[in-house]
Amino acid sequence: MTRRDIMKSTAALTASGVLPAHAGLTGARSAGFFYPEEAQPHERTFMQWPVSRFVYSDGAFLTALQETIADIANTIVAFEPVVMLMAAEHIAAARRLLSERVEIWDIPTEDLWARDSGPSFVIDGKGGLAMTHFNFNGWGGKQLHRKDGMIATRVAERLGLELFDVGLVGEAGGAEFDGEGTLIAHASSWVNPNRNKGSKQEVETLLLETYGADKVIWAPGIKGADITDYHIDALARFVEPGTVLIQIGAEVDPDDPWSKAAFETYDILRNATDAKGRPLELVELPEPWDIRVKSYDFVASYVNYYVCNGAVIASEFGDRSADKEAHTILSDLYPDREIVMLDTDPVGEVGGGIHCATHEQPKV
Repeated sequence: MTRRDIMKSTAALTASGVLPAHAGLTGARSAGFFYPEEAQPHERTFMQWPVSRFVYSDGAFLTALQETIADIANTIVAFEPVVMLMAAEHIAAARRLLSERVEIWDIPTEDLWARDSGPSFVIDGKGGLAMTHFNFNGWGGKQLHRKDGMIATRVAERLGLELFDVGLVGEAGGAEFDGEGTLIAHASSWVNPNRNKGSKQEVETLLLETYGADKVIWAPGIKGADITDYHIDALARFVEPGTVLIQIGAEVDPDDPWSKAAFETYDILRNATDAKGRPLELVELPEPWDIRVKSYDFVASYVNYYVCNGAVIASEFGDRSADKEAHTILSDLYPDREIVMLDTDPVGEVGGGIHCATHEQPKV
């Protein structure tokens, strides 16, 4: 079961957890905090251990998925500390796969998507650190989230950090931030009644307040085609302020809604300016074709990489030419970091990538 088709079997889960705007509550922006750009130095990386047999009924596949998550964590921990979140009952089994250097915190999880349900941190540029709440509701009620929906609160409590909450519902994978005031996002995963019931302008106000941002560059995206309603971080990422890396095919496929939406986003970004009035430079990544997994639902996203201290951790898919080209492009964009490419196929089979499975805590 993939994140694109899981919604077919979870129709009984509703979006009743959607929260109204918390009028009058202070968000990160009003308090002088903002979401830093991912390439800034990290204190640690947070990840989540997947355990739910409701989500992953195939035990053999769940084991393969856990092995892949452990491989990602063991790779990152060579560059910076990693904390893996899981309930205490899973620690003994997980420890057999995880490096001793990976720290484990007893915070229960269901699934692996730390980008979406994990802790999101904001800074004030003066040494202050806090967290900002996305009120994760299982991508609009499509998946159980009783434990995952509590992770942000539990991490904030453990670290003793303030958790800003203006009532926005969504996921950090649904927006990219340049650290200097600009967000890019697909409206399909934010201006959607399964998460937020307000108008586009109302949702934008909450987004800016949650991220500590000044401008949102919107593209339409696609509603209902996958569980995330098309997160931007599978398509386009800020490399630095003013530069966006986008994975795009050679030409639009008019019969493929994903291709049409991607090119629509490309055209919008090509003609956009950021919060400081700068046009965006777009750098293109190739689409891999000769890959190990042939499923239509497989997510083969090079752009869903993770930037950690001293390295970029990205996926390779078995297409030698495209894998090599992606490595070269990432090396050019991040010349002072080691580029490490991993076989993460089980994560791609369930609709995500390395960025989806990680979440950084910035160093202050």
